[in-house]
Order: sequence, then C-alpha cells, then structure tokens
Amino acid sequence: MKINRTTQTMDGNCAAAYTAYAFSEAAAVYPITPSSPMAELCEQWAGEGRENIYGKPMNLIQMQSEAGAAAAVHGATLSGVLATTFTSSQGLLLMIPNLYKMAGELLPCVIHVAARTIATHALSIFGDHSDIYACRQTGAAIFACNSVQEVMDLSPVSHLAALEGSIPFLNFFDGFRTSHELHKIQVWDYATLRSMIPLNALHTFRNRVLHPQHGRVYGSAQNPDIFFQNREAANSFYDALPRIVEKQLEKINSLLGTNYGLFDYYGVPDPEHVVVAMGSVCETIREYLSHTPGKKYGLIAVHLYRPFSATHFLEKLPSTVRRLTVLSRTKEPGAPGEPLYLDVVSVLQQTGRLSVSSDFSGAPRSAIRVFSGRYGLSSKDTTPMQIAAVYHNYEKTNFTVGITDDVTLLSLTVPALPDTTPKDITACKFWGLGGDGTVSATKNTIKIVGEHTDLNVQGYFEYDSKKSRGLTISHLRFGKNDIHGAYLIHKADLVACHNPVYLHKYQMVQELKDKGTFLLNCPYRGEKAEDYLPHTALVYMAEHHIRFFVIDALKIGKETGLNNKISTILQAAFFAVSELLPAETVQELMKKAARKSYGKNGENIVRMNEKAIERGFSEVHEIPIPKNEHRDASSMTDSVNIAAISSQQPSKTALDNTPLSDRPEMLDFVEKIQQPVTDQKGNELPVSAFLPYVDGNTPAGSTAHERRNVATEIPQWIPENCIQCNRCSFVCPHAVIRPGVLDEIQSASAPGDMKRLPMTGLDNHEFAIVISQVDCTGCGACAAVCPGKQGKKALEMRPIQGDSPAAGIRHNTPPQRSFDFAKHLLPNRKAAEKFGISSVKGSQFLRPLMEFSGACAGCGETPYVKLLTQLFGPDMYIANATGCSSIWANSS
Repeated sequence: MKINRTTQTMDGNCAAAYTAYAFSEAAAVYPITPSSPMAELCEQWAGEGRENIYGKPMNLIQMQSEAGAAAAVHGATLSGVLATTFTSSQGLLLMIPNLYKMAGELLPCVIHVAARTIATHALSIFGDHSDIYACRQTGAAIFACNSVQEVMDLSPVSHLAALEGSIPFLNFFDGFRTSHELHKIQVWDYATLRSMIPLNALHTFRNRVLHPQHGRVYGSAQNPDIFFQNREAANSFYDALPRIVEKQLEKINSLLGTNYGLFDYYGVPDPEHVVVAMGSVCETIREYLSHTPGKKYGLIAVHLYRPFSATHFLEKLPSTVRRLTVLSRTKEPGAPGEPLYLDVVSVLQQTGRLSVSSDFSGAPRSAIRVFSGRYGLSSKDTTPMQIAAVYHNYEKTNFTVGITDDVTLLSLTVPALPDTTPKDITACKFWGLGGDGTVSATKNTIKIVGEHTDLNVQGYFEYDSKKSRGLTISHLRFGKNDIHGAYLIHKADLVACHNPVYLHKYQMVQELKDKGTFLLNCPYRGEKAEDYLPHTALVYMAEHHIRFFVIDALKIGKETGLNNKISTILQAAFFAVSELLPAETVQELMKKAARKSYGKNGENIVRMNEKAIERGFSEVHEIPIPKNEHRDASSMTDSVNIAAISSQQPSKTALDNTPLSDRPEMLDFVEKIQQPVTDQKGNELPVSAFLPYVDGNTPAGSTAHERRNVATEIPQWIPENCIQCNRCSFVCPHAVIRPGVLDEIQSASAPGDMKRLPMTGLDNHEFAIVISQVDCTGCGACAAVCPGKQGKKALEMRPIQGDSPAAGIRHNTPPQRSFDFAKHLLPNRKAAEKFGISSVKGSQFLRPLMEFSGACAGCGETPYVKLLTQLFGPDMYIANATGCSSIWANSS
C-alpha cells in the first residue's frame, strides 16, 4: 500500500532530526558543526511539547563534551531507553570508546552524523567521510543517506534495524552538502512511522537490559582464556543484520513505491564501467549518467557500508562489468587503498572476479579490473566534469580527481563537458557578506518558492572559513525536474551581488549564462552605475546580452530604519527581477513572513519591514548595457583599474611596509597561497604549492597583506571632538584603529592630508587616530565606545560611498595613507610610560602583534588577546583549544 506524504522544504539536518525525534525517547547532545542544528531542532520541539511516536516529548540533555554525550546515550540505552545523539568529525571520534561498548553489549542506539573532515595538518569544518571510516572497526553498523530526500526516507531504517538487530547504528550523510542543503521533499507522518515499530523487538530490548526486576552485571573483565570466544559469539548478529536492514527497506519501499536496497544500481542494464560510491556524490553521478546516452556506464550507490554484505553487492553488480572504480571521500595514508576500495577488492577476490592486469585478453569474461579514486576532501566541489574524468580513466589505478597533483601525479585531467543541468532548471547565485542576512534571506526565498509553487527547489550555502564578515555565496536552483546537482553553480541564470566591493574582487558576472540577469546593490544609478562596473564585466554583459539591475539597499535600509539589515530589501529585489512569482503574491507572502518573525517586537518594526519590502520591489531599476561595449575585453583596461588593483599580487614595495615582510617565507606564502585564496582561486592551486606548508604551518603576520575590503560602513575621525582617550583602539577586535604619536620630524614627513591634533600631556608632539579602511569590518565598536566631547562623538560610522568608482578601492584614500604611515610609529614607549603601560590609554601606544584577524565583526574575544600581545610582546605563547580561536587566529 503506497501512502501519500506532505511536502516540506527542509535541509538534511532537519530531515534527520525529524526522524530521530520520532523514534527516540531521549537524547544527550553536545554541539559541533555541522551537526548542531539536529540537536537544536530536537530541543526546540521538546520545549514545545511535541510528542514522538511513543506519545511523549523527547527527554533531551546537553552534556559538556561529546564523550559525555556518548556515555549518557550508552547509559540510557543500557537501562532500556531508546536514545540518540548527533555529532560529526572529532566529536564522533570522542565517542569511539563508547561505540565499542555499545556494539559489544548489543545496544540499539542510533547516532546521526553529518560527516565531516577530521583535523590533520589543519582544522577543517567542512565535509568528507574521514570520521565515518574511522569508526568502521567499532562494531557499529554504518548506513549512508545520499540526499536530503534519502535522509527523510531512509533514516527510519537505522532506528528500526538497530532495534531488531540489537546493533548500534551510525546513520550518516554528507556534512554541509546534505546537512545544510535545502530541498523540497516528501515527509513521513508520525502515525506511519509508529506502525513500523517491531513490537516484539522492542519488548525483547526492554526485557534484557538493566532493570531492578531482572538484574544483570555489565562491564566485566575477561582473561585470555575466554575473551576471544565471547567476542566471536556476536558473529551471528552481524550475519543477520543485512537481511534485517533489507526487511526494513522492503517496508519503506512498499509504502513509498521506491526501490531502495543495501546497494542501489543506476545506469544501463549492460554496463562495462561502474562506479561505486556513497554520499552526495551519487546524486552528481546520477545527473552525469542521465546525460551520457549510449555509454555503457553505471553506478552502485552504497547504503549499508557496515556490515558490508558481499551477497547483496554482487547481486547489484551487472555481469557485463569489466572495470570498477571505487570513489572514496577520505584519505588513509599508507594504506594500499581507501577502506571502501579494500572491501570491494576483497569481495571480488573471494569470488574469483578480480583482474590484476589491464589486459583482458585471455581473461574470463567475468574478470573485473578495479580502480581507486579519492575526491571531495573537506567539501571540495565534485562536478559532472570530474565524474566524466573518472569514467574516462583507463590508466591510473590509484588517482585523485578535482585537484592538480603535480607532485605525485595522481590527479586526473578533467575534460570539458556541456552543462548537465536539466534545461528547465533556473540557477541563481548570491554573493553576500557574512552577517548581512543574505543566507537567511535566500533560505526564505527557497521556502517561499517551495511552498507556493509546484517547482522543485534546492539551496546550498557556501562559506569561507572566516567568522562573521567573511564571504558567503548562496546557490539556488528551481525547476520542474528533479534536482540532483550536488555541486556548486558555475553557470547561473541570475547573479546578485549584495556587497558592491565584491564586484571588483571576483569575476561573478562572467558566471552568467547568455541572456542572464545581474542584480547589483550599489548607490549608483544610470551612467554612474555603468561606470562603477569593471570594463571586463561590461564587455561580457554586452556580448552575452545580460540584463543589468541596480538597487541602493543601504539607502533604503537607512530611510526605513532597518539600517544595515538589508537582506529583506534585496530579497524583494530578487523576486522583482526574477519573476518566479507574481509581484503582488510574493509581496504578500514576504509581509506575512515579516509579521510572523517580528510581530512580537511591535507594530512599528513590522511596518518598517513591510515598507522595506515595498521599496525593494519598486526601487530596483534596469540599466541598459551600451552596445559599444561589445568589443574584445583582452584589449581593454578598466578606466580606474579597480579589478586589477583588487586582485594584483602584492608588490615588494607594498610588502616592505610591514615589519614581517622582509622574511622570504612571508613573501612566498602571500604570493603563492594567500592571495589566490583571497581571490577565490584556491581551487586552482596545485599540490606543489603546499610543499613548504605540508605540516599545516603558515608564517605569522600574513593578515597584514590580506586587505579584505569588506566593510560597507567605516568610522571617520572628527579631531575636534576627540579627548585622546584611546578607548576606540582598546576595543577594536581587528586592530584597525590606532593612535599615532608624531614628533616634529615625523610630523614633517606625514601625509599632507593626515588629520592631527596637538597631543595632550606630551609637549611638541601631535596625536592622530588612524583607521585602516581596507581591514575594517565595520562593526562600529569604536564609535559606540567613543565618549566624544560635549555630547559630540569623535568617531562616526559613515557608508563607503562616493562620486567615483575609485571609492570602492580604499587602498589610496587619505585615511588609508594615514594609517599605513602611522602604524610604524608604534610602539611609542615614551607615550606608553607617560600615561601608564597598564592603563587603557597607555597600553594602546604599544604595537598590537595580533592584527586584522579573521574574527567576527565586533568580536568580544580578540580585544583581550590583542591587549596581551601589546603588554607582553613577542615574549609569550598562546595555547588554544579548537573553536573560534583556531579560526580567527589562522584561517585560510
């Protein structure tokens, strides 16, 4: 009997939490990216009193570590409670000791894992399967869900099979690529899930665990004479588990009309080359296969990885296969191959189908040659072009794909490939500034379209490793066809730039398809807007017939009272230019959402948002691209050369302006690593570029060369209102605002437009507050703390605007020239000692040795560490645990 399910737009974390909450009586949790939303959702639902399938809210407790969470789940399950937790990466590794115990004691808990990279030479918060593979020896079953829909459809299998098979399950899916990817999916109802519970297995579980009515002892010690035999006694549970999982899948298939198995085959019925993989890459492979008619290619997508059922694998392996490529999203250094590859080779060897030669002449028709490939570590994007390279490979038995390995020469050459996205799919890309609300707005956009149209939707959100004020890129797809593209958008129908500075740093316009749409948030209109664009962008837009729209969201935000909270305005502008929904309909939907979100804050706040939505629709303007721009971009230079200035490699002269720049390793690192990464070209770097940094080291002080240019507002110093207290410098998280003390000689060599005051308390000296506009994040902490004089502030936050496109550069503005000159005036021991080194004012005349960090705008941690470096200088070490400090201290 097939059931009808409701449709909702949610991400993989939400889908997993939905199922975990249904089947679990208790959860012990500890937050770790990217799994934290699962625990947060369960905590929210429990607080609201939502009932699980047992008719009660989940009992949830937050522990003080991942090890503690696993121990609590272990204890709960041992006492007869169906328990769960959520984790990833190092968090999962900290649970390994308890996983061994839970497997050894045959306890049916389920741990939901948003699979994430394990820190090695560097920390990475992004996704691969290294954490999952590290648990394959624990005895826990490992079950893969390869898409958001599969997380919803198949997560019940882990709970049901764990209970019936008495084995703990790791139910995993790709961190970020699936955990944070929004999709419109079909959702279970709890009544149906309740009907699936194997009541006999539940009764057996309750009766065999610790209880006063049937006491048992666990945690015994055994000697060599009996440990081995007792360990082998569990074999029958693992032998039985594949059939138990298959039985649960049959339940689901009968209800959904699907055909899920332990392994799923996609492709032609008589393939010669089959790829074996698990995780979100299976979706990309399926998309590629749908665009290769006539090719004898196939895919085996793995669901039950542990225990690995040779019988079920061979049932899905077509008899015509001569080549098998196993793709692994992990690296096991020193091994002859990655774990999944070794499993496949073992199965083929035991059945006599493994070929050890590339020459099939004389070999039996059943012989198969096996290739092993690594892909996608740390969420490295895996595209259909890379999948094509995998299928085209007949030479390298061990390879990597998606990088350029010019050291060990393992990488495959990636061929050019036409766009494999279905033609009806609309692809949109939004460039935002971390903390500006772009991601939240695009998520709302996905939900509005998903809930109010018959279109399928997908949303994926790309972050750099900076904290707030880093780059965010939102990738949205809409269409009537199923969306399998588990990779980033590189050719879009619409591109929106929410921070105008980015236009001169990244080639975003060049990612538009012919007749695409470009939406720019900037303060210019008409010819000024045209002049603001780099000529290369203008030429591309003219040649490819791009429609160009502008909106001044910052101005609207100021005038409506939202200030820099402009995401709602830009969301309205997107709907206005994309025409995905009728304007009146979507305005009403956005206003309803605003009232729901802000109604508790008062009618005035609601009206402000409603007005901003209306103006977002009405004040977006199209600007025609002049036809005379249709000429060869290679023969042109930008009128103010903004793009060149923003992306050029640092010159030796520029680098010599910083105290650490005379170190050769600094120059090398900035030129070969930091600048390409800053320019969003890190994916193009070859393996050889990292040989000097193979252990994860980086030279200290490299942020002085980064010059991020991310602020939309920066402080302006008003000398006549300044009392020279240095509080602004004291609280600045990024050390971008500092006092300068100039004697007569220094004053004579200062830039002519540098603002100065006679210094109070130090004769024959001048005082200045200098601000690095290129490094400021615009948090406003300095202006907020400034006491000013007679009620007038000495610092005011002012938008980055001007009459010239050069206003977007900031490298050669008067304030920047003043900062670059004055930063070498510190430390000034005379001034520091005069006002007291241990005082707020005096300490700021010492040079900060932590500057321009990757911290969030307005960070409350970094001013303390910055102050320590001023007080103790180079004679100090900082030991830190992973977390925020590992990001703001050294993030690339």
